[in-house]
Amino acid sequence: MTGTLPPVGIDLFDVERLLLTEAAELPLPPQEAEARDRVWETAVRANPALFDGPVVACGGLERTGPRILRLSWVRVTYRHYALRRVPGATALPSLFVNVIQPTGDGRVLAARMSPSTAAPGRWQLPGGSVEPPQDGAVLDESALAGQAARELAEELGISAAAEDLKLWVVTRGENGSVGLTYLAPALPEATLRADFSVAAAAERVQGREPELDDIALVRSPDELAGLAGPHADYLKPIVCRFSECR
Repeated sequence: MTGTLPPVGIDLFDVERLLLTEAAELPLPPQEAEARDRVWETAVRANPALFDGPVVACGGLERTGPRILRLSWVRVTYRHYALRRVPGATALPSLFVNVIQPTGDGRVLAARMSPSTAAPGRWQLPGGSVEPPQDGAVLDESALAGQAARELAEELGISAAAEDLKLWVVTRGENGSVGLTYLAPALPEATLRADFSVAAAAERVQGREPELDDIALVRSPDELAGLAGPHADYLKPIVCRFSECR
């Protein structure tokens, strides 16, 4: 059966199977395309680190059965999301993967975005935007888990096999953005902090600012509230659900 999902908000959907279908990006009216480009170029002048690389947007999300979601995806570039700042225009929701990295004693790792990123100072789970497949590859559940594992390695220096990451929940939040949240095997706090320090140092040696500049381990929404700065909209609901599951 096909089910209607709730109105867009901060929603969490249990899922055991994800069905993925590629869809084409709809053409933009010339005026909207020009306005989008102006907004993007202004943003790049303010932050030259912004890169208009290929990325995947969410074309639609629907429930097709118990714990089964169908997700259509669209190839765009980061410039597409400048449409959010164009009056009267509508951007597709973004699609991202992220990871719950727990400790053995039940805490969850939250990470803070560096000043040079598009969301400076924001606390969130480690993760990133979904990238489109290349060279005839397909975007399937295995590929998505692989992208989540790569984000862990790049941002935190944590080596996790894609098959060890379990799709735990799907979130839908601000601007309808859809997040695929994976659960990683628990690791000791000392290991997490040491791996993060090594990964950050390796970025600086290459002359790059790390994407994340701090990590924290939280056990509950109350502890999460003690982290100063903005929080990703999904972070509190996920920490709350994880703490309830223990």
